[in-house]
Amino acid sequence: MAQADTDRSGRPLVAVTGMGIVTSLGRGQAENWSALTAGRSGIHAISRFPTENLRTRIAGTIDFEPVEPLCAPMLSERLAELAAEEAVAQAALPRRDEFPGPLFVAVPPVEVEWPQRQTLAEAGSDPAGEVTYAQLLAGAATGRFAPWHDLFTFGTVADRIAERFGTLGSPISLSTACSSGATAIQLGVEAIRRGEAEAALCIGTDGSVNPESLVRFSLLSALSTQNEPPEGAAKPFSKNRDGFVMGEGAAALVLESAASARARGARILGYVLGCGEKGDGFHRTRSSPDGTPIVAAIREAIEDAGLTPDDIDYVNAHGTGTPENDKMEALGCTKVMGERMGSVPISSNKSMIGHTLTAAGAVEAVVSLLTIAKGRLPPTINYAVPDPAIPLDVVPNTARDADVRFVLSNSFGFGGQNTCLVFGAEPK
Repeated sequence: MAQADTDRSGRPLVAVTGMGIVTSLGRGQAENWSALTAGRSGIHAISRFPTENLRTRIAGTIDFEPVEPLCAPMLSERLAELAAEEAVAQAALPRRDEFPGPLFVAVPPVEVEWPQRQTLAEAGSDPAGEVTYAQLLAGAATGRFAPWHDLFTFGTVADRIAERFGTLGSPISLSTACSSGATAIQLGVEAIRRGEAEAALCIGTDGSVNPESLVRFSLLSALSTQNEPPEGAAKPFSKNRDGFVMGEGAAALVLESAASARARGARILGYVLGCGEKGDGFHRTRSSPDGTPIVAAIREAIEDAGLTPDDIDYVNAHGTGTPENDKMEALGCTKVMGERMGSVPISSNKSMIGHTLTAAGAVEAVVSLLTIAKGRLPPTINYAVPDPAIPLDVVPNTARDADVRFVLSNSFGFGGQNTCLVFGAEPK
């Protein structure tokens, strides 16, 4: 029987032909999958900058890529490039420098951070240390900070990635908080479904662990302060969870219409079958108490995939480890799947790599597809104190073999950004 090139709605079926990933656990699919299924943590004490006066002193930083200290855009760009290189190579496209479709890249909010501001001020200050606006302008006029200006101009990370891989059209930069990586994939799926492109390069990247980010999230009471031991801090779904741990990383997916992929003899790694999104205007950081937007996003993704809740074999959780998020995610999944949710495995790789923020949805997309391909569920580590209010199968502490055909991957962000994706080995 010939394989279908369209879904149940007659839209082009979206295949994945290449994947790339880099996290604090290492570079590439092999290193990350080995560590994730071994339950190994990449969270450690921060060595990049002094942390003595910070409440949170741990993160899943990527320290094996040398970049200018504390310069998030430079690291974010480098991580995006590493992930894209692996994905494009695996897709085996005719040329590595001529990608046959557009670029959608999720990047963290771009701004000059305090260390750079301080350096700029010092460059224009007088010997007494006083700084005036005129002296700041004088420091800027030296030209020493021109590279920073390029980095901090919105969109230039995407521009350079687009130039590096030869993507078509104007690249799209986006930032929808912690759902950004999933949103980038959704935009690629929609472009292919509309017939605007035969392929899309979708990336989520984030290298923004710096003092200012830690302070800001701490002021929101969002971060774990359980600094010792670092690898035990991230506790999604546990009763003693106290916040998320920041992480850095990137992931990239090469999406193609199934017809195009088969025509060139590409190996299809899986399919993006469904996308769902729903805004939540209840609060800047909290979800609506009844979980209605989360429920709507999950249902929309499953329906868009042409599936029912009973078809979902595994949930790759947003699973941040904050008291609010884990409770609301459990509520949303249970409202959609009913009593069956008690036996559907749901686990959080953030327990091992931390919350990679803008990159999270893309990182978890790669992990979801690897879960389908390998038939093994990554665990939720640090699960020692179950929360009776969340009676779910969180794949506690140890990976598990399983027959997985369809995965729901959740991404919920501050500002009411809710994006869910459904991946499959093949359409139903």
